[in-house]
Amino acid sequence: MKNYRFTALSQTFDRQVVPVEYPSNKISDYFGSMVFNQNVMREYLTKEAFKSVELAIDKGTKIERKVADQVASAMKSWAMSKGATHYTHWFHPLTGSTAEKHDAFINPADGGKALEEFQSNELIQQEPDASSFPSGGLRNTFEARGYTAWDPSSPAFIMESTLCIPTIFVSYTGESLDYKTPLLRSNEAIDKASVKICRLFDKAITKVYPTLGWEQEYFLVDSALFAARPDLVLAGKTVFGHASAKDQQLSDHYFGTIHSRARAFMRDLEIESHKLGVPLKTRHNEVAPSQFE
Repeated sequence: MKNYRFTALSQTFDRQVVPVEYPSNKISDYFGSMVFNQNVMREYLTKEAFKSVELAIDKGTKIERKVADQVASAMKSWAMSKGATHYTHWFHPLTGSTAEKHDAFINPADGGKALEEFQSNELIQQEPDASSFPSGGLRNTFEARGYTAWDPSSPAFIMESTLCIPTIFVSYTGESLDYKTPLLRSNEAIDKASVKICRLFDKAITKVYPTLGWEQEYFLVDSALFAARPDLVLAGKTVFGHASAKDQQLSDHYFGTIHSRARAFMRDLEIESHKLGVPLKTRHNEVAPSQFE
């Protein structure tokens, strides 16, 4: 193990900075470019279909089947223009991670050929095997039926070559089997209660949108050093060790000059996040060694 750690250190010091170039000097040129947002919907949908989806997003109204057909066709055309070949219902089961099952757009056709198709029934609902996901003790494991249902309030997006459709995950009898369904219900409750209060001061207020500003703090550990630490590999956190050589005595890491390898990572993260419409604005060294924000 001792030699293994020395080898890991040697590999770490020999690493070269991976060059990461911005797609454009202006972030606005590619911000949200991989998101099926309202600007894209205006381009691909009829006015009536766009208004119907907009009402579903703002007021939770139902989307008719003919409108869903248009949305599915528009999503497929837009996604394929971006290089997508598959789609998935993207949801948040009680595992603490995300879940996805990729299906190709193609369907067999006559003459041994295939056609790219994406119907509204494939957009609206799918049936994953719910018995393999945690249910919080709600039901027996042999009760396998669970459903993912399209959530129009969250825009679809593309990761690599897959169109990701945000969905909720519920049981056959309607219990939530994910983290998003309770979130949507909480948003609705906050909206109703807040509107009642706000209308005491302004009768024109009809909706309140809860928002959350988050700080993504993280540690960057070289893959060789990570592999040399069984506690990090198995538990995802430090289980054994000792205090770092530098704590806050000098605080020379906090707001210090960002190391070139860390800056390349941040740049890559920013580019991909901006493409997905995530407005990252700030980056800096945090207090602890190898900690960043």
